Amino acid sequence: QVQLAESGGGTVQAGGSLRLSCTGRGRTSMSYGTGWFRQAPGKERIFVAAISGGGAETLYGDSVKGRFTITREDAKKTVYLEMNSLKPEDTTVYYCASRSALYSDASIYAHSYTYWGQGTQVTVSS
Repeated sequence: QVQLAESGGGTVQAGGSLRLSCTGRGRTSMSYGTGWFRQAPGKERIFVAAISGGGAETLYGDSVKGRFTITREDAKKTVYLEMNSLKPEDTTVYYCASRSALYSDASIYAHSYTYWGQGTQVTVSS
């Protein structure tokens, strides 16, 4: 069974940085299209960033372009989200998601992803 585990969330002051990790279990690799989304209570899930299974393609939501970077380290079956210049409005729960096809493309659409992690809280204080 495929499981995704996020880590790296926490509390940071505005302008600070955090690195989130998404590690896959139950698979021999993480060479699948993988995305990060965020969702506040009672609100819809919003696309943050995605990377293709091969790593050549990356996509970013408008609100995080230039501040967040998504990368992958296949040897560790992990996808990272490096978050810099954090703002209070970045505060919410962040979810990692993976597509089901090997070497799949990056996607901005939540319905493209089959597997989801449990989420990790990011809090940015002003």
